[in-house]
Amino acid sequence: MEKQNKISICHVITRMIVGGAQENTLFSCIGQLRAGNRVVLVTGPSPGPEGELLSRISVPELEVVTIDELVREISPKNDFKAYCKLKKYFREQKFDVVHTHSSKAGLIGRLAAHAAQVPCVVHTVHGQAFHEYEKPWKNFIYKTSEYLAALVSDRIFAVAQAMIDQCVKAHIAPPEKYQVVYSGMDMDSFLNARRDPELRSKLNIPEHAPVIGTLARLFELKGYDDVMQTFPMVLQQIPDAHLLIVGDGILRSELEMLARQGGFADKVHFAGLISPDKVPGYLAQMNILWHLSLREGLPRSVVQALACGIPACGYTLDGTPEVIFDGVTGCCVPPRRIDLIARRTVELLQNPAEAQKEGAAGRELVKERFDKERMAAILLEEYQQILKRKNCK
Repeated sequence: MEKQNKISICHVITRMIVGGAQENTLFSCIGQLRAGNRVVLVTGPSPGPEGELLSRISVPELEVVTIDELVREISPKNDFKAYCKLKKYFREQKFDVVHTHSSKAGLIGRLAAHAAQVPCVVHTVHGQAFHEYEKPWKNFIYKTSEYLAALVSDRIFAVAQAMIDQCVKAHIAPPEKYQVVYSGMDMDSFLNARRDPELRSKLNIPEHAPVIGTLARLFELKGYDDVMQTFPMVLQQIPDAHLLIVGDGILRSELEMLARQGGFADKVHFAGLISPDKVPGYLAQMNILWHLSLREGLPRSVVQALACGIPACGYTLDGTPEVIFDGVTGCCVPPRRIDLIARRTVELLQNPAEAQKEGAAGRELVKERFDKERMAAILLEEYQQILKRKNCK
């Protein structure tokens, strides 16, 4: 890699809640800052049950700008104000690169950067706004918006090949405009995670009980209805199994009620919202991770579990099959086939040697591919190549 010039970069994302896209964005900022570049993060307000990421991971040297009108919900008035503010800010700051994340910031941010004549305009697809569970008229708006934003993009990154395939199929942009850059994480903390007996006691989980876990926001399409139907099927064959649910959201009270109604509330443990630095410790309590989401980019929780040496079970949707290889790093089955999820879970819990083998294979798969420094360096190199092609640096 040739010596790089120092450049000025602005990352734009709609919200900095605790989530995968937000961690990806923050780690990109940190890596590029430490390479000696000027980096600014522009975001909208981040309220909500998920929690604010920036209050949990402190980066004092990162300049953060909040635009109140940059909101997730469709709001023509706010959206136009956010566009105008971004365009003005980009012109004043004269960034070399504007890198957008998430659908709303991706559309408004790219159009504003183009209008402000920012030399390099790029975007990362973390997940699709359009999907089969959305209303057709909304999907039309989302696809049209993505198409327009792609026209002013120099490069579109995606966290999984599946995201690129979906965009190309939807005629958003040609395949040559895309590039896979796997989402970076702090791999060392997961590779070195160990089971803590004190945490297990705090969670009220018996010392030797097999634990199935989930790590995701408690929201629609995250697969929790399938989780609550599948767990009793596992209990029929492994009655001492426990379910550890890590995360919070609007579905929590409903899930607690389902556990009570199903008669297995004493086997379900809600950890609630935890800070990112505690995630490895909670994953280490699990024997298997379930990720039964019906809509995902590439699930960070699966990558994190595999890094801990824990096999994962999920559906053959989006980027999940790029990390869960059926029978190799866990089980990957067609959507909603909870009978297969239950059967493979029981097989793995009854055969610890096989579970350990699949977990070890997963660890080898992810430990280099998803390193956060690697991600930041790849992005920085691509920025430089774009600027070089345009004779800007």
